[in-house]
Amino acid sequence: MSAAQSQTTLESLQCHFTWNLDRSRPKLLRLTDKMEDFSTEEGNRWLGHIYNLWGIIQYKLGLNEEAKSLFQKAAETLNMLRKRDEGPWLVVNYGNLAWLHHHLGDLEESQAYLSKVDALMEKYPSPSQDDLHPEIYAEKAWTLMFFGEDMNLVVDYFEKAARMQPNMVDWNTSYVIWLKNAQNFSDPRLDPDLLEKMRQAKERDPKNLYLAALYLEQRANEGENIRNEVRKLAGNVSSGSGMWALLNLYVDHISVDDAIYLAEKVQKEHPDVRYLKRFVALCYRWRIVYKSRNDPDPEQSMMDRAIALHEELISLYPHSSLKKEIDLATIYAKSHHSKAKAEQIFQKLLKNEPAEPEDKQMLYNKYASHLYFNQNDSHRSIQYHMNAAAIPEISSFRKKSIRMLEKTIDRGIMCREIEEFLRNLQEPTQ
Repeated sequence: MSAAQSQTTLESLQCHFTWNLDRSRPKLLRLTDKMEDFSTEEGNRWLGHIYNLWGIIQYKLGLNEEAKSLFQKAAETLNMLRKRDEGPWLVVNYGNLAWLHHHLGDLEESQAYLSKVDALMEKYPSPSQDDLHPEIYAEKAWTLMFFGEDMNLVVDYFEKAARMQPNMVDWNTSYVIWLKNAQNFSDPRLDPDLLEKMRQAKERDPKNLYLAALYLEQRANEGENIRNEVRKLAGNVSSGSGMWALLNLYVDHISVDDAIYLAEKVQKEHPDVRYLKRFVALCYRWRIVYKSRNDPDPEQSMMDRAIALHEELISLYPHSSLKKEIDLATIYAKSHHSKAKAEQIFQKLLKNEPAEPEDKQMLYNKYASHLYFNQNDSHRSIQYHMNAAAIPEISSFRKKSIRMLEKTIDRGIMCREIEEFLRNLQEPTQ
């Protein structure tokens, strides 16, 4: 087969190399941290997909041997989880390996994997001529959770996979979870039967803590009192999986102090699990930053614990240290003894401002909030909200800054200047 023919065949594959997963180097490095954390989750049933995605990230970072090792690990893990030596779950993986060997110049090995893809597709055709194989839909949906901006597409792919192969409990669970996430983000295509779908998914997947927590959240949104069930659910925690959703329930329906106790308890039971320290730190930050109106002067021991955790996280997550340094600054800002340190951190970050547009937006937005709430400096706060909004990049931080500027107009502050700024604001191209 000629190089041109091989390239055409490669481009027709459904795999991570053909799914338009281009991202900047800083974002890829942050995704590496996520993959590493997910891979340490006890009993993670998406582990094979994690290794596939981690492999393409390593390839895009120029780490070809690491990528090959992860792709091979993905194949072994997928077979182990499916309890079979080979099957359609390897189509994407073999496509990845075909592309990788092509880029490494090993065309014979690349062709061998192309032949394996053909053999699998012939042996395991899609149940529908007009659709991809459900294994491909499932893996593509899982990948776009991290790379895509289109939440509807993730929901659609999981729904198709679960409908075409209803015996795959994980796919149905993921479909329902992302349907719930779409509602949380006010998607217009809300499903009136969501609560019933969540109940049925929970019956089929009773050990999924994350799904159970989201189900309770949905019931609370519809007016039910779930406090007792939240506490009961916490008694079933055996690892860190699903902790994020459970802690959110604790904060909303029990108390932040109880959330701290639970997070500390689970982290002590799993002291080597890095991401659990993030959850503990998050709970302390919630307690200090957002509950400070009722407790304007938190105990120094609580401040010390929160500061120590955030400083540790900065070293544990060097690729996403910006967010954690900002979080540390917001904690210092609530301390009567260390307020100046908050400003020092922000000034250091502003002096060495990040290259990524969204990171700049985050920094400007967070500093604007710091100026307004902690320094009582409305005018400088407005300027930094303008700085965040002026960057033509779609992000939650840009939206928050624009919303704050609109509220500032309602309060009668710098109305003419802000109105003119918003009129002339450049909209993102995407």
